Amino acid sequence: MSDSIPVTERSPSTKISSFDTHNPPSRELLSDCVHCGFCLPACPTYVLWGEEMDSPRGRIYMIAKAAQGEAALDPSFRQHMDACLGCMACMTACPSGVQYNKLIEDTRPQIERHIPRSIGDSLFRKLLFFLFPHAARLRILAVPMLLYQRSGLQRLIRRNGLLKLLPKRFAAMEALLPRVPNSLFHRLPSRIAPTASSATVPQATRVGMLTGCVQQVFFQHVNEATARVLAAEGYDVVIPQDQACCGALMVHSGVEEQSLELARRMIAKFEAAEVDYIVINAAGCGSTMKEYGHLLRNDPEWAERAADFAAKCRDISEILLLKPARQRLNPLPLRVAYQDACHLKHAQGIHEQPRHLLHGIPGLDVAEIAEANLCCGSAGVYNLLHPEPAEQLGNRKVENLLAVQVQAIVSANPGCLLQLQAGLRRKGLNAIPAFHMVELMDASIRGLKPEELLHRRS
Repeated sequence: MSDSIPVTERSPSTKISSFDTHNPPSRELLSDCVHCGFCLPACPTYVLWGEEMDSPRGRIYMIAKAAQGEAALDPSFRQHMDACLGCMACMTACPSGVQYNKLIEDTRPQIERHIPRSIGDSLFRKLLFFLFPHAARLRILAVPMLLYQRSGLQRLIRRNGLLKLLPKRFAAMEALLPRVPNSLFHRLPSRIAPTASSATVPQATRVGMLTGCVQQVFFQHVNEATARVLAAEGYDVVIPQDQACCGALMVHSGVEEQSLELARRMIAKFEAAEVDYIVINAAGCGSTMKEYGHLLRNDPEWAERAADFAAKCRDISEILLLKPARQRLNPLPLRVAYQDACHLKHAQGIHEQPRHLLHGIPGLDVAEIAEANLCCGSAGVYNLLHPEPAEQLGNRKVENLLAVQVQAIVSANPGCLLQLQAGLRRKGLNAIPAFHMVELMDASIRGLKPEELLHRRS
């Protein structure tokens, strides 16, 4: 165990907790679980394996035992916690309101401090966190990726099955590579004023827009669509330049110190922007930023600032429903399937809002799919760290999507979009595109035809 952080001693008559004293999982939150089992069919790993310790109920039991000093923080404990996707579907299913997100996210830093990983696992994780939270590094990496994709080398390697020669994690990384856009180094301006047709009030609501890490490099078209829709709906859009990562990937992986520092930087950046709301178009980022108050709860300098920041955070679907719509939506005759991003539906409780917006587009036929609550397997970097179960879940999700016979797939998170596209490629279905919900709103406002929209993604 760590020499710098002591373990928690509950009383002279009880055993010492296996967790140290720095933000251990709350015993009060642990006691909320009554082990009823409603979470079992909602949990992706339990659905795949049927193992009690790979269910939320089982993991809570193990965490409680460790808190009581009756279970060690050992590789077996880590294995079951690592297997959790953090999709939070159990929170939607739970009748007791168990805050599983806080329990697992307080447990994971304990694991990183006290259970050494193999050299290979540790190096691979460090590689991911060296790259993904840093847009500038991703842009540098994207240059050889652009050549790899445009030269036809990627198509050749995939067709000849050469990826099978790679370690599974690196093969999964290649399979999930997003298409590098031609506008790789394009940046959004620092402010986008409300469009003339929508600026009908003296002072527009001022919103700060998160640009993200992977999002601003590989999904800049989603950011551009977001900004256009917000401006068209009368919002004054402020885009703080040189934004850092929100820390979501690190929070979900137990990399605590780095996530805290990134949270502080994000708060300071948007405080300086003086905005009414902070609009987020990536579900994983949104769920973490809304929890900054909890994340920095023990920091006397930042706790109140973090809570104020979190109170301003809104998903793009929430923002667009704050006020009556100003723009007339043009028909977009297209049949799509909407896939709930887990960190939108389960972690943020946002389910109806995206559907309400999509159903408001004339001609758009939105299909619901089977097992809608089940994670697609993306889960941040889970599909890179655990490629086999992630692929099983991705295939399952794609089968459910294809069963409703659609022309396109819609979600609200870049990781989900990449995971779904990879699943479609495995089935040889490259022609079915995946869109962010706000792209369809943008296309309808601008009056794009379905063939124009689909052609832009092909």
